[in-house]
Amino acid sequence: MTDERNLHCRVCGLEQASPPWGADGKTPTWEICACCGTEFGYQDATPKAVMRARTSWISRGYPWHEESARPAAWRLEDQIIHAQGLGR
Repeated sequence: MTDERNLHCRVCGLEQASPPWGADGKTPTWEICACCGTEFGYQDATPKAVMRARTSWISRGYPWHEESARPAAWRLEDQIIHAQGLGR
C-alpha cells in the first residue's frame, strides 16, 4: 500500500501518477515533475536540496515546467500544502 505522501513531489507538492520515490519511498524514478521541473532522485535527494529547489521555484514565480500539464483550475495554495514537511 502506497502512503499518500509518497505520491507528491517533495518540492512543489504536485500529486504524481506513481510515487516519485517508488512504493518503498527509497527508489527514485528519475522522472521530471511537470510542475516545478524537479528530477526525482536528483534535486530532491536531501532535505537541503528540497529546500534549495523549492526556494528557487518560488523565487521564479512558481512556473510550470510543462505548461500544457497545468490544470485550468490550478491553485498554488491547494497544491503546496502537500509539499509541507516532505523531504525533511
